Amino acid sequence: MRPTDRTGLAIVLSLIALTLFDAMGLIIKHLSSNYSAAELSAWRNLFGLVPSFLALWTSAAWRSSGRVWKIRQWKLALMRGVIVTGAQLCFYLSLGLMAFATASTITYANALFMTALSVPVLAEKVGWVRWSAVMIGFAGVILVMQPGSDAFSVTALLPLAAAALYALVAITARLFDDDVPNPLVSVYSTIASTVGAFFLALWWGGFTPIASFADMGWIIAMGAFGGTAVLFLVASYRMTEPSNLAPFSYFGIPLAFVLGWLFFDEAPWDTLFPGAILIALGGLLIVWRERRNRP
Repeated sequence: MRPTDRTGLAIVLSLIALTLFDAMGLIIKHLSSNYSAAELSAWRNLFGLVPSFLALWTSAAWRSSGRVWKIRQWKLALMRGVIVTGAQLCFYLSLGLMAFATASTITYANALFMTALSVPVLAEKVGWVRWSAVMIGFAGVILVMQPGSDAFSVTALLPLAAAALYALVAITARLFDDDVPNPLVSVYSTIASTVGAFFLALWWGGFTPIASFADMGWIIAMGAFGGTAVLFLVASYRMTEPSNLAPFSYFGIPLAFVLGWLFFDEAPWDTLFPGAILIALGGLLIVWRERRNRP
């Protein structure tokens, strides 16, 4: 365990980030009928720079270090931004093509990916209990995706790919030096993802003119929610082991279901259950294992 571990605060920050991400997802789904996933990703990153720079400017840790912009692992920070671009494209596409709760639930497989990726990336030791939890969770993902049935669509692979990429972004936050301020890590990654998303949008077909002031307001809110959520998420994953936080992301499953029902009149009971229960069960099994083996 690292000396900077603060599991309780990390859990709170991750839950706030989860709520903000769901709010951002609702806006993306609302706008996806008029704007492509690539351009929504570009706008989200552009306006997401605002909270990133504000947080950096007000960071006591950054000020005490002399407001140094250069970090030793700058290549890693930029690489994470490129990975975010790919994750956003997959997730935003899925929001426009699938029910909100279904797409969101599949992305919560990122907790399972984080447990698996923590072995090669962070050199964590994952025992048979956590591997069993991962398998149970993936069984739930398969049930939600329903491969082999008439309800299955290849679009269900989009949120699954997004989950894997988001998991890689999350756990690599632990690779930065402890003295690097969280907002500075976020600024590097957000700049890289902004540049990547703009090039992707231009290649995808260019930008659609903003139709109204209301749409512009939604776009700004989308960036603000997403940018703030990323800050909280980066901070939380640098405070504790990823496996400690992974299960709490499952609280977003009922939240996504309720939000999809309230805002889009979606209630995909047949798609989500019992798969969503198995996904959550896998996470809770990881929690049980961690608590049992911790002094």
